[in-house]
Amino acid sequence: MLSVRKTGAALGAEILGVDLSQDLNEATFQQIVDLWHEHEVVFFRNQKLTPEQHVRFSRRFGELELHVRKDCCRPGHHELFVVSNIIVDGKPIGSLDAGLFWHSDLCYLKEPSRGSLFYAHEVPHDTNGQPLGDTKFSSCTAAYDALPESTKKKIADRKAVQSYVKGYYRERNAGPRKPLTEEQLRLTPDVEHPIVRTHPYTGKKCLFVNEGYTSRIAGLDATESDALLNELIAHSIKPEFIYRHQWQVGDFLLWDNCSVQHQAVADYKLPLRRHMERTTLTGTAPY
Repeated sequence: MLSVRKTGAALGAEILGVDLSQDLNEATFQQIVDLWHEHEVVFFRNQKLTPEQHVRFSRRFGELELHVRKDCCRPGHHELFVVSNIIVDGKPIGSLDAGLFWHSDLCYLKEPSRGSLFYAHEVPHDTNGQPLGDTKFSSCTAAYDALPESTKKKIADRKAVQSYVKGYYRERNAGPRKPLTEEQLRLTPDVEHPIVRTHPYTGKKCLFVNEGYTSRIAGLDATESDALLNELIAHSIKPEFIYRHQWQVGDFLLWDNCSVQHQAVADYKLPLRRHMERTTLTGTAPY
């Protein structure tokens, strides 16, 4: 029987009593959807899923994105984006340095992702047996609600530029990436989205800027844009808005890309192995 254990942070809850490898009835599935909308991040421990089961459960939420970086997708399953530091035959099996800065997945698309569904295959541990490679999640709804009224008025009708190029070429622990291809650049032009986004399912207001991909605020000169953007980004990741997830093998975690931004904690390296796989839900144009 389904039950819920809240994290005690501004967001996040564990859902217990569910085996995601099974075909869930519609009532149980709808409970999961409702809990996800309520808590913004939900997770299930001790799951044992094949790639097919991961994709099948994800598709119950809607259409899946096919990531622009095809070299980082699981062979035979283009829906599964691999995040891992593992090298096989001299080649990474996935993205070596994904998510090291605060961001929202695919915020740089005209229709950003609705959400991401992440499954933990391998989790690194330190010499004391403690898990490494945590992920931090920040509630963009809690961050917006806590803004001063004067700031809410200032940003109410403004848009920000989201840039895949900015995020792709940021400094990374794994070193510089290969240059983007012409096709990748064509598929990911800069796009403007509202700074204050309305959640398409809950109607809540979300602060939709992040350090990874938001390059500037439209309509402001560089100095004014940088000052306001830095202020908003610093506010959005204050400790009171954050839940830090400590991974276990078999964790299946969903986060909402409208109401949540996240950051991976890179406190491990080979020979400690980390292997995660993600499906990504298509979304709608922000408003």
